[in-house]
Amino acid sequence: MVQLLQKKPLIISGPCSAETEEQVIETATQLANTGFVDIMRAGIWKPRTRPGTFEGVGTKGLPWLQQARKITGIPLAVEVATSKQVEDALHFDVDFLWIGARSVVNPMSVQEIANALKGTKVPVFIKNPMNPDIELWSGAVERIANAGVENIGLIHRGFSTYGHFEYRNAPIWHLAIEMKRRYAELKMICDPSHIAGRRDLLKAVAQKAIDLDFDGLMIEVHNDPDHAWSDAKQQITSSALVEMFGQLVWRKSEVNPEDGTQIEQFRSEIDQIDDELMQLLSQRMELSAKIGAIKKEHNMTILRPGRWNEVFEKGMRLGKRLGLSHEFLTGFLEAVHMESINHQNRVMNA
Repeated sequence: MVQLLQKKPLIISGPCSAETEEQVIETATQLANTGFVDIMRAGIWKPRTRPGTFEGVGTKGLPWLQQARKITGIPLAVEVATSKQVEDALHFDVDFLWIGARSVVNPMSVQEIANALKGTKVPVFIKNPMNPDIELWSGAVERIANAGVENIGLIHRGFSTYGHFEYRNAPIWHLAIEMKRRYAELKMICDPSHIAGRRDLLKAVAQKAIDLDFDGLMIEVHNDPDHAWSDAKQQITSSALVEMFGQLVWRKSEVNPEDGTQIEQFRSEIDQIDDELMQLLSQRMELSAKIGAIKKEHNMTILRPGRWNEVFEKGMRLGKRLGLSHEFLTGFLEAVHMESINHQNRVMNA
């Protein structure tokens, strides 16, 4: 199983939930027929937001997965949220475990799972927490590593944010990229199903992950997705999975020498521009501090909404003409504004 973790792309697929033995085996057989699914996933225990919804069949579904593996030869992965679930999953020889977003958000839950994993060799994937808090994600990695787990992977499944409607969970790619930077030695898998929440968005999310050099994908496949007991809208059939994979453009990480030379030339220019940007931003903040000194002398408030609106609208107009995205411009201008406020605040309250 450890050797399997070196494969790229690593493809994990299967139903959101194990519902019946027939459904599990039929889905597993269909996945095996694709020829490219490496690990079968299936939810046995389903932590849900509110009681009364389907929360998984529980431990009785583990023998179904064992039978599916016996028939197809595909290794198994399940989510665990408690020490008892870890114990049960290992008792039934589950090959891989993952810790879900609802557990990662609670360090005490992660520690309970970590304690249960001590002395085991099972590989563990860790999903990002529900909320966009990279320190929680990092903390979960550290807790599982401290338990002696040698093979750890990351799963980016998007973040729950208020007022975000395009995706079920906002991808917030820069946080996943930061985790890739912090833990470059760990395999990073993308879960387009939970990010998208809808079948029609799966391909775009999967392609984005491939373009960002993720190590694999976790995509939910069900033998009858329209009648799935949980998350029906984001699950697809095995034939749809095959069709989508045929349309994806699989990128390579390696660069041939000729292209590499040209890339390095452009990177050198980017480095120079970045240095100049830092110098300009520093000069801007020095001017903001000088304005803060004048405001302090005359007992003026820091914030002037009219002035900020003027700067913001001007920056948005210019940035749009220069081909910069609305999302980037908004984040950049707001970040510069807050840094200016912080500089003035330090001067005025020194």
